[in-house]
Amino acid sequence: MQKSVTFINLDSSEALKAYAFEKLDRFDKFLQSAAKANVVLTVEKFRHIAEINISADGFMVNAHEETSDMYSAIDMGLDKIDKQIKKNKDKFKKRRSLAAKHKTFPYEEISEELSADAEQDSAPKLMRIKNVQYKPMDVDEAVLQMRLIKDNFLVFADAETDEINVLYRLKDGNFGLIQPGA
Repeated sequence: MQKSVTFINLDSSEALKAYAFEKLDRFDKFLQSAAKANVVLTVEKFRHIAEINISADGFMVNAHEETSDMYSAIDMGLDKIDKQIKKNKDKFKKRRSLAAKHKTFPYEEISEELSADAEQDSAPKLMRIKNVQYKPMDVDEAVLQMRLIKDNFLVFADAETDEINVLYRLKDGNFGLIQPGA
């Protein structure tokens, strides 16, 4: 990490500079790429001000602290920076884990698996059988039932014709109806 300390209205002190550098070393475990840390130490009358800016890994964190002691201002500012870095890292990990759950696999990997299966048997296989209970109702009642359930389809017997119909949910939220043809 590249570190710099600037003194404003304050004599340059090696002890303060070494203290700030030592405290900044604790962020090396969080920051993997080249990071830059700028510390500005200022004295205005009785106020000791520490401004800390760290930029790394595509984000920037800042802290500004005023106290009556410069060492405590540095400590409090670095505590704020620590919280901000941990918060940003947690957000990044959470986004990355969510993206991994929804990851799509490259075409080559899938095609290799499918080609091995296709060589064994090219006909589609029946993978699942689902038994569906149906009851007589009209189409309007079936639409009301579909709004209450989370399934994408509803099998029912038409009350007027006593034929089996299928009501299904479209991607836009509307419904489609499959009726037996004559």
